[in-house]
Amino acid sequence: MALNIKFWLKISLLNLCIVAALGVLMRYKIGFEFPYLDQKHLQHSHSHFAFSGWLSHTLMVLMVYFLQTKITSFNGNKYKNIIISNLICSYGMLVSFIIEGYGLVSILLSTASIFVSYIFAYQFLKDLKLLNDDWIAKNWLKAALVFNVISSLGTFYLAYMMASKNVVLDLYHSSIYFYLHFQYNGWFFFACMGLAFGFFNLRKSEHSFYKISFKLFATACIPAYLLSILWLDLPIWLYVIAVISALIQVFTWFRLLAVLIKTRKDSLGNYAPLLRYILLFVSFALSIKLVLQLGSTIPAISQLAFGFRPIVIAYLHLVLLAIMSLFILFYIYANHLIVINKKIKYGILLFSIGVILNEIILAIQGLAAFSYIPIPYVNEILFGIAMLLFIGIGTIAYFSIKKVKNKPLL
Repeated sequence: MALNIKFWLKISLLNLCIVAALGVLMRYKIGFEFPYLDQKHLQHSHSHFAFSGWLSHTLMVLMVYFLQTKITSFNGNKYKNIIISNLICSYGMLVSFIIEGYGLVSILLSTASIFVSYIFAYQFLKDLKLLNDDWIAKNWLKAALVFNVISSLGTFYLAYMMASKNVVLDLYHSSIYFYLHFQYNGWFFFACMGLAFGFFNLRKSEHSFYKISFKLFATACIPAYLLSILWLDLPIWLYVIAVISALIQVFTWFRLLAVLIKTRKDSLGNYAPLLRYILLFVSFALSIKLVLQLGSTIPAISQLAFGFRPIVIAYLHLVLLAIMSLFILFYIYANHLIVINKKIKYGILLFSIGVILNEIILAIQGLAAFSYIPIPYVNEILFGIAMLLFIGIGTIAYFSIKKVKNKPLL
């Protein structure tokens, strides 16, 4: 029995809309007077729900869809209870973090969501064995689940420090970055790459570099964690390892991109111009991300990256919005999992414009702060951009959920 992919993806889009609404509220509190609700609590709610309710939920659904398309008579419906459990935890965290921040309920729900991810990983890894080994996506999806499990070690160490009341500030921040690194660069990145390889029906036997690229990225992912803690006084040999891991990722990505352009360039002609633009933009954003990551190994740039909040937020949004979120939107509509129409198309365009403007303004704000130059009305501008993002994803969600009689553009 197949999982109802369309239904669960509509919930995904609604969840992204909620994430954007929280972003608008936080930006409003910064730019204008709004004494209600704690900003830090909103931030925790926004980030936890973005991770679990939007990205993790959607990636789980799309990974099940991938197996349903590749394995005959695959029972995707057995994942229904896992997906529901993850959503219960997600909505619980959404509310509890707003009310209490890091409190008993929110911590219990966060822990529960980790165990739900373990159950999903166990079940999906079992089902992946049914897939032909020649599919390159198989290794990427397997690694994504492993990195998701590894990321939870950071949160458990945080919990240990809290429980023992022995909080060492450097270890505290290192644990947070450990979790973030293996979520962003492990679970999210490898899952999206696996879905992309599955989308283009890539097999190991087609090109030798497909297999090599996975090995290089998977090997570099673990030491690349060091790039997140360059602000510590690392020994020179660890610094060298961090630089090598960043170089490996940059080389592998651009070599892989050259191979993909050579072998799959013609297949892009089968999709609407907007979807082609989104995929090209995601590829460009990922290229920038990896180059910036390499650049962060230069001490002066590292100081800029870790020392100014707008730069950190710009980098996180580059990964979450410009790469992960836009790729997922491309994947949903390119696969006709939800029918695209003219209004959804406008929503995607607005959302992508908002993503670009958000990155530009945050980068300008960060660079200006480095030189102690104030940017007039920057908070108001960022609030306007947050509204644009919300309107864009709101349009996408509304017209994806609403039943329409329009003939699809694709």
